[in-house]
Amino acid sequence: MSGSSITPQTNSLRSAFEFLTGQLRQIGLFIALIVIVIFFQITTGGITLAPINVSNLIIQNSYILILAIGMVMVIIAGHIDLSVGSVVAFTGAAAGVLITKMGVPWPVAVVLCLVLGALIGAWQGFWIAYFKIPAFIVTLAGMLTFRGLTEITLQNTAISPFPDGFRAIGAGFLPDLGGGKTVVEPLTIILAVLVVLGMIGFGIRGRMTRRKFAVEDEPLWWFIAKLAFTSLLIALVAYLLASYNGTPIALVILGVLTVVYSAIMSRSVWGRHIYAIGGNPLAASLSGVKTPRVTFTLFINMGVLSALAGLVFTSQLNLASPRNGDGFELDAIAAVFIGGAAVTGGIGKITGAIIGGLIIGILNNGMSILGVGTEYQALIKGLVLLAAVAFDVFNKRRSGR
Repeated sequence: MSGSSITPQTNSLRSAFEFLTGQLRQIGLFIALIVIVIFFQITTGGITLAPINVSNLIIQNSYILILAIGMVMVIIAGHIDLSVGSVVAFTGAAAGVLITKMGVPWPVAVVLCLVLGALIGAWQGFWIAYFKIPAFIVTLAGMLTFRGLTEITLQNTAISPFPDGFRAIGAGFLPDLGGGKTVVEPLTIILAVLVVLGMIGFGIRGRMTRRKFAVEDEPLWWFIAKLAFTSLLIALVAYLLASYNGTPIALVILGVLTVVYSAIMSRSVWGRHIYAIGGNPLAASLSGVKTPRVTFTLFINMGVLSALAGLVFTSQLNLASPRNGDGFELDAIAAVFIGGAAVTGGIGKITGAIIGGLIIGILNNGMSILGVGTEYQALIKGLVLLAAVAFDVFNKRRSGR
């Protein structure tokens, strides 16, 4: 009798443990982020979570996170893009010439630069998708080509300053509804409440839909815990931002991109095709997936996001320079792999890439505050990246995939 009363509880604990083991990749990522934040919060004497530092963290890493959104999609499809740093520099240089030299209104210049990014992506995607040249080679050539075009466009000089409206893209904030007279900026709190309510509403709706079609595989306790944790995290960040200057415009851009691309990758045919190509290109083709077309559009998308990152970075810096974008491709790729994407393709999430980028950003910020030399910063980031990839390999072997 006692055995029959213990067995259901034992089975419940076993199933919970097995589920958590299956979620090891996501859980480990959040734990790593929390541990890093706590470590630097203690060692920096509370500077890491100071409102001004949190605001600067978001602004200073926004362009890398934008690149990471595009890069994770490219890597999921089994490709790589080494040219994004040079495209950032080239589109920033184009914006500089259009706005400051030719007198083009900055909103028009922004649109033209995004179109330029799409053309760059189409150029590279054409060779990769239809000529079957490996993406590594095409984008390596692109890295050199567009860096050279940047220097030609700027004639090896820097361009500055830019109009205030353009600068607000990367360094501005949403209006303060309190007029600077409130303890916390009201608009940021309102936006945070709307985001949390929307997240809960969509989460419940999605769960009900999955239960309706009997495809729900997530326990209720995990669903509630995940929503509660995410809501508390959003509330904390919103309070810290509202205690300083409010919501950075760069965060709004990043938030919209995260929501839109997460929906695309999880719900659209294009997103499912990207996962299919990365998982097994031959099987995807035999299933009717137009692999060349998907690959072509994927690199157009990467070009547009690289151009957007270039505009954000140039507006933050208030400077178009031949050296802009140096090493950005490495930070974006590192963010994707730290965020849980598989080296072989087919696995990865937009939110994972964002968290991976935040881990890199917090590491850079915390080590800079502590006065760690750049050589040691590079060493530590390299070890973190290696550990993330090793964890991915270990997880695959453990699950037998």
